[in-house]
Amino acid sequence: IYALGIRHVGEFVSRILAEKYAGLADLKKASEEELMEIQGIGPEVAKSIVDFFSVGQNLKTIERMFQAGVTLVYPEKEEEKAQPLAGKTFVFTGALRNYTRDEAKALVESLGGKVSSSVSRKTDFVVVGEEPGSKYDKARQLGVTILNEEEFDKLVRMA
Repeated sequence: IYALGIRHVGEFVSRILAEKYAGLADLKKASEEELMEIQGIGPEVAKSIVDFFSVGQNLKTIERMFQAGVTLVYPEKEEEKAQPLAGKTFVFTGALRNYTRDEAKALVESLGGKVSSSVSRKTDFVVVGEEPGSKYDKARQLGVTILNEEEFDKLVRMA
């Protein structure tokens, strides 16, 4: 999917689409609304995908690729791992002592959680490090669960 060169569709979104759709025929039929229901796909990406498949030349190119023997290989899905943080969204604010931001994000994602850059009502946890910013205030205002780094550590170790 990534190799098709669809605007705004990189490797990450391509993986999401490959997990959701059995093939290009299914993806081609998807509406913007259906695509936007997928976690990680917003209106701009959804519109780009629909626009791509509405251009006749793109469809002809794909057809020629298949006629030339190009096949799509979907990566085999890993055996389902425990995903104790599945469906949970985390936001980090302030400097963490034991993790870089990338390490903390990778840890949450490896346990099935998602990391966002902004706090909203959909946020489950805000992890607060030293000198937190406005995200901390917004979390308090919205009643989002706030964890310090030690509580976050405990949560991910138990998961």
